[in-house]
Amino acid sequence: MKTHPRAKLGPAGRIALVEAIESGMTLRAAAAAFRVSPATAHRWWHRSRAVAGTTGVWWSDRCCRPRRCPRQLTAAQEEPILRARRETNLGPGRLAGLLRRARSTIWKVLHRHGLSRRPRGERQSYRRYEWSRPGALLHMDVKRLARFRSPSHRVTGDRHHRIPNRGVGYDYLHVVVDDNSRLAYVELHPRESAETNARTLERALVWFAQLGLSSPEAVMTDNALVYTRSRRFRAILAAANARHITTPHYTPRWNGKAERFIQTLQNEWAYAHRWQNSTHRARALSSFIRYYNRRRPHSSLGDRPPINRVHNLRGQDN
Repeated sequence: MKTHPRAKLGPAGRIALVEAIESGMTLRAAAAAFRVSPATAHRWWHRSRAVAGTTGVWWSDRCCRPRRCPRQLTAAQEEPILRARRETNLGPGRLAGLLRRARSTIWKVLHRHGLSRRPRGERQSYRRYEWSRPGALLHMDVKRLARFRSPSHRVTGDRHHRIPNRGVGYDYLHVVVDDNSRLAYVELHPRESAETNARTLERALVWFAQLGLSSPEAVMTDNALVYTRSRRFRAILAAANARHITTPHYTPRWNGKAERFIQTLQNEWAYAHRWQNSTHRARALSSFIRYYNRRRPHSSLGDRPPINRVHNLRGQDN
């Protein structure tokens, strides 16, 4: 039988307390003998009297759950939360921004229906880090996405119908993420080349400067040759007086902020809807990036959007 972890008396002590009272001891004397308050002695004695002559168990703890909860959501109000969870697999923080409900409320609904935990594999060891000011460190990476003329079996679930998507090619997401604020700059290109990467970084530096961020101290990438052997890329870094940081081999978690942002793009943009074709998907990219930077709550920023960390960099609110 489960008892309250801070209870001074277990089942045997409660029975002995009631027997002492029934043998002639006063409530105060029995409470002092068993080192509990008179109110505690009164409660257990009256519970034993309430079930006198029956087979009821009076010495066990009662459930602390309230009998009624007027503010609990109804089944109709819980259904949008459960449906959004099944369709997007997002956590309470993301769903709170979409459904306009408190994060704690959404978690309670998911927990009540057994949906509060998502299956995850074993995580590698890691150490969190964050540079002190926005714009000091930029993370850069590229993600390849397959183009398509019509939805494939990933969306339709039908593997028997042959869809003419073979040979359509790929789109390449070029991503630049600020380490401190998580502001993201994204371009979609039909190829990944040293020239494309360099021009993307050049435009990203201009975009961050327009928001008030100063020149970066460093840019972090993986060890792809389009970064390490590109003269144009090195020239842009030299002009910005920034150093190039490359991640160790087989250690993508060093560049984890860019990797995690790419995962967000996949879950909430690329694979979140049933796009008619890849062209429609590409058209929706800019609106999602605007939503991510300015409205989407970010868990590592206290559920605030990334733009909140750079609003007052110019000192206009002082």
